[in-house]
Amino acid sequence: MKKIITTTDAPAPIGPYNQAVLSGNTLYTSGQIAFNPETGALVLDDIETETKQVMENMKAVLKAADMTFDNVIKSSIFISDMDNFGQINAVYGSYFNDASAPARETVEVARLPKDVNVEISMIAVK
Repeated sequence: MKKIITTTDAPAPIGPYNQAVLSGNTLYTSGQIAFNPETGALVLDDIETETKQVMENMKAVLKAADMTFDNVIKSSIFISDMDNFGQINAVYGSYFNDASAPARETVEVARLPKDVNVEISMIAVK
């Protein structure tokens, strides 16, 4: 059984997908990019600000499923330039306790939706 998770505190999907799907106790989130959910504008001022917006969007999706970053067991980070890894990693890491940080991969890709610099998806378990 699956339950669709939606919130107005994160950007609405820009295609035929949902913000997240809960299957049993496992939450599968769609990738989040740096849309400001209040204005609909992309937040691309700098890589730290962009990454913070992505993480705040993800926080809202997790909250809609009654979860937090403590529930995250796996993250996937897609970046357009590996030279931004350190800055992205610092912002991302500030949302987790090092002792309970999830498994993760970070992959450089040729291009991301809306030409953003970072997209993050997660899997979380209650």
